[in-house]
Amino acid sequence: MPNTNHTQLIKEKLQTAFTITYLEVTDESHKHVGHPGTQAGGGHFVVTIVSPQFSNQSLIQRHRLVYAAVDELMNTVIHALSIQAQTPEEFSKLNK
Repeated sequence: MPNTNHTQLIKEKLQTAFTITYLEVTDESHKHVGHPGTQAGGGHFVVTIVSPQFSNQSLIQRHRLVYAAVDELMNTVIHALSIQAQTPEEFSKLNK
């Protein structure tokens, strides 16, 4: 069952760190029942974040920025994190 408190914590951290034009955080922990990280309380999350701050940033740099924003939640609230970090222009092209 998704933990809305954890999802909200992740959203708050990202909203504090970035100027966001689109944000979706999905808890997919239910797909990983039995994994050690999930059993310890950490969830599996998918983040789609769109921000102009990703302009001129490589994929690795974007991921590092996202991980830095949620760092204190890693290995407690978050066990695994899948990130889709895009600029508004990239997001617009992909979602026509």
